[in-house]
Amino acid sequence: MGRVFVAGSINMDVVATADRHPKVGETVAGRQVLYFPGGKGANQAVAASRLGAGTTLIGRLGRDSFGAELRTFLGDQGIDLGSIKETAEAHTGTAIITVAKADNTIVVIPGSNALVSADDVADVPVAKGDVAVSQFEIPLPTIAAFFRRAREAGVVTVLNPAPAQIMSGELLALVDILVLNETELGFLAGVELSDSDEAARIFDVARQLQARQDQTICVTLGKRGVLALAGREEVAVPGRAVKAVDTTGAGDCFVGALAAQLADGVPLRAALTFANAAASISVQRMGAGPSMPTATEVAAAITAS
Repeated sequence: MGRVFVAGSINMDVVATADRHPKVGETVAGRQVLYFPGGKGANQAVAASRLGAGTTLIGRLGRDSFGAELRTFLGDQGIDLGSIKETAEAHTGTAIITVAKADNTIVVIPGSNALVSADDVADVPVAKGDVAVSQFEIPLPTIAAFFRRAREAGVVTVLNPAPAQIMSGELLALVDILVLNETELGFLAGVELSDSDEAARIFDVARQLQARQDQTICVTLGKRGVLALAGREEVAVPGRAVKAVDTTGAGDCFVGALAAQLADGVPLRAALTFANAAASISVQRMGAGPSMPTATEVAAAITAS
């Protein structure tokens, strides 16, 4: 089995729950404030590790109380932290999240995540059979350096381009598997997409975005499931009906689960079904990192469906 290497963000999520989201300029009474380990990189690493993959996280923490708490939490998940650096130049990344009626709004302050550099990924010991994962909460030149190194070693690269921003054609061409939602797909392709678009429309837009004929583009659609354009093949994984309480980190759970399955040599369609089930479990729990399921829980959910 290969390892999963995640180069990405590590945040403390400060979560405020309320009955509804405030309008601009409005104050509403909240119910509680909660502190959860988060950051897209950390979330994806936790998901992969809990699902049985040997996992290494590459990133940066500030020398502050949040950084100390996050290091302890990540170590407890069995993640290799040897590639995490501490810096006194910035505070640990922080996300301010409001959750109301299972939907969320998020403001992310990058902090130390903005300092993750190409030097940080230069000596990562990737090897054929491993999976390299990243997202857009660290600098894009760092991601490109990480993926160039991974592809030179014959490693599968997985990119979650969120929060969405324009990327170079060079970076896109380094990606073997692109995982994004329909909003991010529309943004990157320069077209308007909505949650009412048919599968054929989504596949057409994904085809426009493909940088290589062998590139896979996975579009996560929440309760509507997943669509994947794998080269020229169209793959559809149906949604799962669950009662969501907090969708924070659901996409990260999907990415981490997919990476863990690919590192174990599981074929794409089966890996997508597994990742979809894992994400459906995560939304039934509060928090991002702590909501990630185990392989036993995912297997049980698939068997019960």
